Amino acid sequence: MDNVIVVASGKGGTGKSTVCICLSVALIKQGKKVLLIDCDCGMRGLDIMLDMENDIVFDAADAVSGNCSFTDAVYKSKNNENLYLMAAPFDTDNELSPGVFRQLVDTLKADYDFVIIDSPAGIGSGFVTAATPADRALIVANAEPTSVRGGLKVKNKLDALGVKNQRLVINRFDRKTFTELGFYADLDEVIDAVQTQLIALVPFDIRISVIMQRGVAGLNWSAAASVFDCLARRLEGQRVPLAFKG
Repeated sequence: MDNVIVVASGKGGTGKSTVCICLSVALIKQGKKVLLIDCDCGMRGLDIMLDMENDIVFDAADAVSGNCSFTDAVYKSKNNENLYLMAAPFDTDNELSPGVFRQLVDTLKADYDFVIIDSPAGIGSGFVTAATPADRALIVANAEPTSVRGGLKVKNKLDALGVKNQRLVINRFDRKTFTELGFYADLDEVIDAVQTQLIALVPFDIRISVIMQRGVAGLNWSAAASVFDCLARRLEGQRVPLAFKG
């Protein structure tokens, strides 16, 4: 099964890391064992969002440099059974090369049902590293022009890297705001602009941001939970309709 998924966005602020965590929680609710890898070197945040900041001793750079074993750099979530985290390095000088990161992921992936890689925003070297070992990709975008254009750039870069299995997640969608702003006639126009098939439409819910910043993902949940449950099932090949259609 293609179980290594990179989650990417063309610009910051789309809610990409939140999508990574919410999807991971949905997968473990369905009995899956999930490894989350933070690939945002120098700007990691998944440890805070999972209330694991004080647990991290070793990160991905320590693992590949020999400071610890690969498994020593993997930490079990306190709040979510079967969810594990490998943190990104604090220092941007320790960014992993694509080839080394592929070796790391290839060594670890057999122990998990899914490996979810949180890519840094944009299409720079960190993104290339994050995408290199991926079997498939989720492109996270908001329904506004700069985000949509960024999503298309990510799609094109993924194509160039050989990651052809791509799906679009439109995040933080609010129908009233979408209509009032009038950037697009409808959601089909957004999907066409990114040139990527839609797999999930996530409603805007301020509670998600609050939950993540408090580090209690999985303990308290929001109305968007059903959307991520649906997304998890779709990734497993189940034919289920969109949980939220805007």
